[in-house]
Amino acid sequence: QVQLVESGGGLVQAGGSLRLSCAASGRTLSGYATGWFRQVPGKEREFVAAISWIEISTDYADSVKGRFTISRDKAKNSVYLQMNNLKPEDTAVYYCAATQRYGTEYFQPYTYDYWGQGTQVTVSS
Repeated sequence: QVQLVESGGGLVQAGGSLRLSCAASGRTLSGYATGWFRQVPGKEREFVAAISWIEISTDYADSVKGRFTISRDKAKNSVYLQMNNLKPEDTAVYYCAATQRYGTEYFQPYTYDYWGQGTQVTVSS
């Protein structure tokens, strides 16, 4: 079992930056791909970014390309999401997730087996 805990959310003005962290415990993230998703009330969970376990590939939703960067620190068993030039439409609860089944459906929530509890990001205009 992998336990994931997100942190770093908060309130920021449009154009600002936040860095989300996801700390894993229970197992090392080596061998797991990790992703970030977000969700607003009444809408489906939306893919944001993902990184393969050997870090060869990263994938981003079109809406965040050029603004968000996913990375991981193997020594800290953690994953990060650097979010720059934030927009009000980025407001959501952000979740990190992990899977050993990283493939063509990396953007689908059902690909991921482990989820954190989420952290709120609010961007004011």
